[in-house]
Amino acid sequence: MNLNLIYHFGNFILWQKQIYKKPENNKMYYKETIRQMYDIGIGSLPIVFLISIFIGAVTSVQFYYQMSGSLIPMYYIGYIVRDMTIIELAPTITCLVLAGKVGSNMAAELGGMRQKEHIDAMEIMGVNTSAYLIMPKLIAALLMIPILVCASAIIGIAGAYLSSVPTGLFTSADFIKGVRSFFVPYNVVMMLVKAFVFAYILTSVSCYQGYFVKGGSIELGEASTRAVVYSNILILLADYVIALVLTA
Repeated sequence: MNLNLIYHFGNFILWQKQIYKKPENNKMYYKETIRQMYDIGIGSLPIVFLISIFIGAVTSVQFYYQMSGSLIPMYYIGYIVRDMTIIELAPTITCLVLAGKVGSNMAAELGGMRQKEHIDAMEIMGVNTSAYLIMPKLIAALLMIPILVCASAIIGIAGAYLSSVPTGLFTSADFIKGVRSFFVPYNVVMMLVKAFVFAYILTSVSCYQGYFVKGGSIELGEASTRAVVYSNILILLADYVIALVLTA
């Protein structure tokens, strides 16, 4: 098992050189990148919206429960929700969800092309399939996923407001005061760094699992599962490392 893991890690690193070679046809790459941007960005917006608004709502309600009856001012709830959403919840939860939606889709798409010998046919025609099939996905993910993470942060804070102010947990003035208090712009930088790193991890790992799949439909299903599991594990590990480095 350990030797197999080392083999795949080395193969993954060597494979990166094939991805970033010069495109044979810039127009062809551009069209594929635009298609991937639409699939990743617009296609993932509904699930990101749904998850973000409920994460913000639950965070606000639970912090109200924890802080009610204490001497801590109520406007601190808005401050805590804002920072938790920006620093951790928006980038991490969003990318974990996208690893399941976008990552498994990429693995299944590439695995299906490998099994139907589409990739072999393209290579016979002289196409660098590693670059043509993977590079547009990486570019699209690195452009669209940080945008989705920013949208998730805004939607999460809005969800916290909608779950607490209209229900009478605390006043709109308290929540807005908390959201505007103690703001540190560096937290947004931290969120974007996480978004870029997580986007690269979930895309490259998922594409690797699909591109090198062998066997039939069972192996393709296993590759899609590995894409999601490995991406989630690496995202959580990267989250811890980034938190150590950027907050040291």
